[in-house]
Amino acid sequence: MSHDTDKLIRQLSLVAFLMAERRPLTARDVKSNVEGYSEMSDEAFARRFYSDRAELLALGVPLQSQRDEFTGEELYTLRSENYFLPQLDLKDDELAALQTALYLLEGKFAYAEPLRLALQNLALGRPGFAEASTQTAVRVEVLDPDYSPEMPGRLGKLEGAISKQRTIKFPYYSISRNKEGERTVNPYALLTDFGVWYVVGADLDDGGRVKKFRVSRIRGDIRFATRRERDFRIPDDFEIDDYVGRPPWQVGDIVGEARVEVGHDTAWWVERVYGAAGRLEDDVFVTEYSSLEQLASWILRQDGRAIPQEPDELRRVVKESLQRVRERHEEDIPKVAREAEPLITDGTGERPAGPVVPERFAVLQSLLAYLLAACGDERDATIPARDVIERFTIPENELDEHLQLLNLVNFGGGCYTVYASLQGDQVHVDKELYGDTFRAPPRLTPLEARAIRLALEFVGPMIAADAHTPLDRVRKKLEETFGQFELSQTPEPHVGSDEEAFVGTFTEAIRDRKLAEIEYQKEGEQTWSKRVVEPYSLERSLPNWYVHTWDRTRDAEKSFRLDRMRSAALTGEAFEPRAGFQPTWLGDVRTAKVLYAKPVARWAVERGAQPLRDGTALSEMPVGSAEWLVGEILSFRGEAVVLEPEDLRKQIAQRARELASELGVARLRVRT
Repeated sequence: MSHDTDKLIRQLSLVAFLMAERRPLTARDVKSNVEGYSEMSDEAFARRFYSDRAELLALGVPLQSQRDEFTGEELYTLRSENYFLPQLDLKDDELAALQTALYLLEGKFAYAEPLRLALQNLALGRPGFAEASTQTAVRVEVLDPDYSPEMPGRLGKLEGAISKQRTIKFPYYSISRNKEGERTVNPYALLTDFGVWYVVGADLDDGGRVKKFRVSRIRGDIRFATRRERDFRIPDDFEIDDYVGRPPWQVGDIVGEARVEVGHDTAWWVERVYGAAGRLEDDVFVTEYSSLEQLASWILRQDGRAIPQEPDELRRVVKESLQRVRERHEEDIPKVAREAEPLITDGTGERPAGPVVPERFAVLQSLLAYLLAACGDERDATIPARDVIERFTIPENELDEHLQLLNLVNFGGGCYTVYASLQGDQVHVDKELYGDTFRAPPRLTPLEARAIRLALEFVGPMIAADAHTPLDRVRKKLEETFGQFELSQTPEPHVGSDEEAFVGTFTEAIRDRKLAEIEYQKEGEQTWSKRVVEPYSLERSLPNWYVHTWDRTRDAEKSFRLDRMRSAALTGEAFEPRAGFQPTWLGDVRTAKVLYAKPVARWAVERGAQPLRDGTALSEMPVGSAEWLVGEILSFRGEAVVLEPEDLRKQIAQRARELASELGVARLRVRT
């Protein structure tokens, strides 16, 4: 057998032995009775037993130890009630809603397999888990702009390094310095922030400073830096939530506080979206900043709804930015360089890797519980092999190996849990004398718990809407099952209560074909407007939620961002779906050609622009509304120039001239 297989048998048998003997046990007891240890030398046993204990604790198995007050020996216990999932008050519709999350995220979510295993444990012994997806899954599309074929493999490697607390090395592209170099990092956590995956850890090449590294900027293999079983421990004072939700102007060391006046009809939106980044004082947004340029970009994107007050340097940056935008859209259209040559590689790029997968130990735990539950009160059971393969996504050619491993798990003294054999297309199960000890589902591992929490981050409001239960209650029930875990490595899901309520409203409207009335503030508008819409589908395009509708007020197809809605309510009036109408985001658009200057071209290329030979970048982007494009171009502070269409060039130049007066910076002198 392989080293990993031997280890699995030892660990599962160790858990079984400790649960069977409901008394404190010494290491000598373990060595004498547990499969895999008895033939080891004392030195090898001490090394392997210590390693196995550490891995089991990391997997959430609550091994406890204490010293015997008379002999001084270490005593070990594992109480079965701490090993199994506690009774969870999760209603059938809430469980079905979680299942919907799996359907929604399938193929787009790197943690789909740990999520599947977690739901299998939660659903053990309950009907309905294998039923078809709910209508919610059909009505919602989930898009992750940061997802790529390489992403699951990278996340899988990072998850392994975090759980084992191993130092890693990887080539990393620093976009701000436009330089690639190898980094040595102690990885603490993975997170998504504004729809982008990051690994947070101590940068050992920079004195151990804790930083965020964008996973998509990792170039090539992620590998362990040493051969040790553990390289570091995550500091007790590490708080993952400190690294989530910072707006661009607060990334880095804070250097001051700014005051920005926002219109009364806009203050509600600023409070909702940026309330954690500052405070409102009589329609003045007070916020700390690390970069005035980034804060100026945000102000300009608001297209007149945000007026800089303090400091004076912020007002000057805004003035200079508007002047550059105007000049570059009034000048002759710049010449566009030829496309850059594609990068030539030696063909030895990053080796492909699979997605984040549950630990094999966890899969075997859950498989054992499932086989025993299938027996019920009988001595044996016969299960279609296809059911087992699909429930646990075990490759067909590996099913027999999994079953043989379970056959070797014993309680010591030759007492086994189960005998399972693959006979043709069926699995035959014989429950052994002590089998019922493992009949209940095991607690979720930290990875499974993290998968559920990340799923809540992605599609939580849909789960709540489908379960007719507020999201915080579903989350609380689930996190009660996490019990012993300190999920310091997974941030709290950031879902606004208003946004969750809107998803619920539109879910009901789509299902029952009811009209909805919304108050919506469009980009570039100073106040909101009322619309009556026919909702057809929802879309989660990270980090935002959208509803696709037919806007009766404007008599046109329209998509709305939920975070810009002030209110949404059903009217009670039904509508008939329009024949052949398939609403899409940006369905009726024009195309704008935009040239990005060298200082920002790298970021534009990362978003899909074409790199050019002179270091600039060119993008042809769909434009659903001129107001959106104006705010987008203004936010680049003169480093992005619309080449065509001509009418949009003129509109941007005119708007830059008007804004200088509206924002009260027209008379400021600019630096030369």
